[in-house]
Amino acid sequence: MDHDASRYPKPPQPEQQQNPPGETRAMSPTPDHGEQSYKGSGRLKDKVALITGGDSGIGRAVAIAFAREGADVLISYSEEHEDARETARWVEEAGRKAVVLPGDITSEAHCRSLVQKAVDQFGKLDILVNNAAMQRSHEDIQDISAEEWDLTFRTNIYSQFYLSKAALKVMKAGASIVNTTSINAKSPSPSLLAYATTKGAIANFTAGLAQMVAEKGIRVNCVAPGPIWTPLIPSTMPEEAVKTFGENTPIGRAGQPAELAAAYVMLASDEASYITGALIPVTGGRPML
Repeated sequence: MDHDASRYPKPPQPEQQQNPPGETRAMSPTPDHGEQSYKGSGRLKDKVALITGGDSGIGRAVAIAFAREGADVLISYSEEHEDARETARWVEEAGRKAVVLPGDITSEAHCRSLVQKAVDQFGKLDILVNNAAMQRSHEDIQDISAEEWDLTFRTNIYSQFYLSKAALKVMKAGASIVNTTSINAKSPSPSLLAYATTKGAIANFTAGLAQMVAEKGIRVNCVAPGPIWTPLIPSTMPEEAVKTFGENTPIGRAGQPAELAAAYVMLASDEASYITGALIPVTGGRPML
């Protein structure tokens, strides 16, 4: 990365709201996914990665970085077709192959089809990045419906179980699973009760699965972002929270998706051969102890 992190904007952000799941083009300021800054060095040469939520935000930044490190990428997303095509364009511009596949990751059948698509298109699967997530903000538990609670769990943690289970059938020794948890796993925001609860589950799922599959030579780790400027923010949080988003960190601002990419690359690469069951905080200085 050759950019100066101090150039990133600090709150207040312009007032803005979107309908979930949000679009990158409607955000102000536009997130940085590393389009102009990430420089690869062959650390994932000829590997194949499946990234959920790969259309925007952290997923797009990881897809760009993986491609510039030499990986082909299957981009899983819900319905944000324009964002997904833009991510694919950056992957292909890096000289790698991109496949985009929309669908509902709360469905076990769709999760199995994602893994099969990767194998059909690329002949193998080396890296699974479980990144897609749903969140909603509520100030009172009475405002959280049973349906929303269930959908949050099915999107955020059930999908990781479904995808990991399917991927482990085809992965070989040296493969890697990287899950996206959150600072909310250890420091839950009360207004994000359902989301935060799933992120705690993801951290434990990661630690347990890592021990289960270690003898197969497959590693499982997770990255815990702090406040990151993605379409999820203006589409799921109140305007005032969007305006001040990220100011509660020691660095004093929200992180950019590009600032997480290196953590995912490291965990996916052979350089991390002795790292499994780990949680890597990328939180702008907020502690996770």
